[in-house]
Amino acid sequence: MGSVSATLRLSGDLSLFEQGLLGVLVLCTWALLAFEFSRRKTWSWAIATSGIVGSLGLALAVARPVQVQESGLSTGARVIVLVDQSERMTLPSDDARTRRERAQEAATVIAQHLEGARVEVLAFGTGPLAPPESALPARDSDLLAALEKVGQLPGDRPASVVVVSDGRLTTPGAAQEAGQDAFVEAVTHARQGLPVHTVSVVRRMPRDIAIRAVQSSGTAVAHQAFPLTIEVGCQPENDCPDVRVVVRELLENAAPQALGQGQVKFTAGRGVLELPATLERAGGRVLEIALEGQPEDEVPQNDRRFVSFEVRRDRMRILHVSGRPTYDVRALRMFLKSDESIDLVSFFILRTLADRVGATESELALIPFPVEELFTEHLPSFDAIILQDIDAREYQLDRHFEAMRDYVQKGGGLILVGGPGAFAAGGYADSPLEDVLPVSIPRSDETIDQKPAEPRYTAAGLGAPMLSGLRDLLSTRLPTMAGSNRLGAARPGALVLWDHPTLTVAGKGPAVEPMPLLALGEVGDGRSIALGVDGTHKLRFGELGAEAAGRGHTALWEGLLGWLMRDPRYEAARIEGPALCFAGKPFDLRVTPLPGMGQEVELSLTPLGRESGAATQVVRQKKSASAAGETVVFHFEGAAAGAYVARSKVGQAPPTRLVFACEQGAGALSDSRPDAARLARVAEAAEGRAVELSSIDQLPLPKPTRVLTHSSVRPWVPDWVWATLAAVVLGLHWWLRRVGGLP
Repeated sequence: MGSVSATLRLSGDLSLFEQGLLGVLVLCTWALLAFEFSRRKTWSWAIATSGIVGSLGLALAVARPVQVQESGLSTGARVIVLVDQSERMTLPSDDARTRRERAQEAATVIAQHLEGARVEVLAFGTGPLAPPESALPARDSDLLAALEKVGQLPGDRPASVVVVSDGRLTTPGAAQEAGQDAFVEAVTHARQGLPVHTVSVVRRMPRDIAIRAVQSSGTAVAHQAFPLTIEVGCQPENDCPDVRVVVRELLENAAPQALGQGQVKFTAGRGVLELPATLERAGGRVLEIALEGQPEDEVPQNDRRFVSFEVRRDRMRILHVSGRPTYDVRALRMFLKSDESIDLVSFFILRTLADRVGATESELALIPFPVEELFTEHLPSFDAIILQDIDAREYQLDRHFEAMRDYVQKGGGLILVGGPGAFAAGGYADSPLEDVLPVSIPRSDETIDQKPAEPRYTAAGLGAPMLSGLRDLLSTRLPTMAGSNRLGAARPGALVLWDHPTLTVAGKGPAVEPMPLLALGEVGDGRSIALGVDGTHKLRFGELGAEAAGRGHTALWEGLLGWLMRDPRYEAARIEGPALCFAGKPFDLRVTPLPGMGQEVELSLTPLGRESGAATQVVRQKKSASAAGETVVFHFEGAAAGAYVARSKVGQAPPTRLVFACEQGAGALSDSRPDAARLARVAEAAEGRAVELSSIDQLPLPKPTRVLTHSSVRPWVPDWVWATLAAVVLGLHWWLRRVGGLP
């Protein structure tokens, strides 16, 4: 609606200070005249009147009043309606609809009630403000950030903000349920002077037992127990049965492994349980925390949490078993003992059960070595096992092969080092342990090749990061080995770093290929290495080793053990996952291949916690980097709640893996209780009004906004008139003063 208004103002070239100073001078003049008027009777009224009129005329000549005529339009005030878009709004409300459906209805009713106002409906959560129809469910309801973003919206300043929610809003720090609410105090600063009204869309408390929070203090260290603090909430508070909490580790190709359980007892609807958990393998691990035995739960989404941990090693625990103290065994044992980061358990088995030594058991050993206990009870506590030149049949290690195979598949490391009693010569062929080796073991009678030979780097070995330290010291030269074990072809996915210069094995189809001497492979969650020679000690003591001061032996074994323990320095690529992954939400995985390892990248995504042989959906994608060392981004539209292992394979190198979890019950869903009282406190502190869906008509109507379209300024009286008036009257005033005898 258009309107025209005219006002009288002073000239715009005078500042407020100058206008005030002018008024003070006029008042002082009038006060002086009043003082003189009180002392004289002759000509007093004439002198005073001329003085007042003269000073006023002089002031008007200086101020030069103008007439301003303005025309404009009155438009509806701008109102921002913020609708809670968190995942919690997908829960049931007071009727058959969800909280989100009731919030959408509230936004429609608000727009109808504020007819004439410019109403903008935006969804808020944890990201940018967006129209509700294009916004995805958010993991939280961050009202503080939303209010700050309202102040950054383009256009004119809003007249008010209306928040539509269930009241369970994000709180800075720990939530304060009563008394001084830190969240309400923060809202008063974030609203930037705007009145904030609130609309509560639900009041009914759902029947829900939920995992509210999972916390752990300190760092998760392999083989050491660390505490888990699990907070469980219950509604209604006066009817909370005891529930059981179970903690499991999710593994690949294996059923979840139970780590602990406990009973939660509630006080005023809240229970806290502390459970110790011990993770045996380092690296990325995922724990499943689940509630069991809660009947009639209306919100099952928050009964289960998947929490990722990056497990560190205090020290690398290695079990080193050999059959006899050869030069090669002694060199490797010296290296392992010299490394302070390695906790070494090493022993030789010097006799078999068939040996007759003519002495009693007590005369042979003061303390019997606990072989059975090591390979049964304590096997999971080791990070790696090294079997070096030991005959498994003679020393009865073959009865532990199944346990060692399962150990590798569940994340352990294995190195099989050659010698006269290793591989086929030691009874490893056709055994369960062969299933986890990177090479096959031939079944022929010829198990050892006695001819001296110098191992040869393969194309993969020339670029493999785990051998870079050795290549830097000796280039591609290697010592001549006195012989080698007969090995078969490398298994699919294995990486051959050294091969034999003359011996071959059957490859794919009718083709033959050089016999592997050093090969790496990944099986299940673990890794294994096959080294078909027993002469690596020459890198420490031999002629070639002397050129590098014996450092070649250390460089070789540091690289092999580092790769076995998934040290990022020795991986073929670096893989990065989402900082936070939520079920059903898009996420990216980023793979950066190391230079020299190739540009073709294959990524697979496999769920954890499924037994071997169970139907498992594996998602695979292939991409190529446009340049060496460039990061390749793999996009996924979403995944179900659970744990996953992502493997990136670059060229022929074994894959690099990343373990992560996609949550469902975290964030907004962890607490399903509506909080209308908090919305009321927010409105009170923000000079607004709190209403419910049924009483939206009680929201105050904002005043229309006037938009100026045209403005004209002209002098009220020409400037020369004020100057002439001031001069004439002040002249008359001067004459009257002289006649009256005043100075």
